[in-house]
Amino acid sequence: MKKTIELFKFGLVGLLNTIITYILYLFLLDHFPYSLAYTISYVAGIIISYFFNTIFVFKQSVSLSNFLKFPVVYLVQYLLNLLLMFVVVNKLLINEKIALIISIAVTFPITFVLSKYVLKSKKE
Repeated sequence: MKKTIELFKFGLVGLLNTIITYILYLFLLDHFPYSLAYTISYVAGIIISYFFNTIFVFKQSVSLSNFLKFPVVYLVQYLLNLLLMFVVVNKLLINEKIALIISIAVTFPITFVLSKYVLKSKKE
């Protein structure tokens, strides 16, 4: 049951974070190529995600150590998303505004498992 609640909260936080960063991405698309717009919004999303997931989802204390490890999770997701966006935009010819949503849906489960591994206390 606890794992189900964590997964639900992770999804809720992810949805909120995605909405915030997607709006930022759309705004930045007016000024930068999609890859740079995605990168900037992605870095903002990592910071938001760390605090919400640490405190709300996994109920852990904020720590410098975890804060420094957490971006590794999102580096993996970033590279997967960038690759997926390339395929979706350039090979499948799907609009770049939709590409990010598709790639996030595909990488969601991977991100949950990696986030839990980094943020959860080893003694639990």
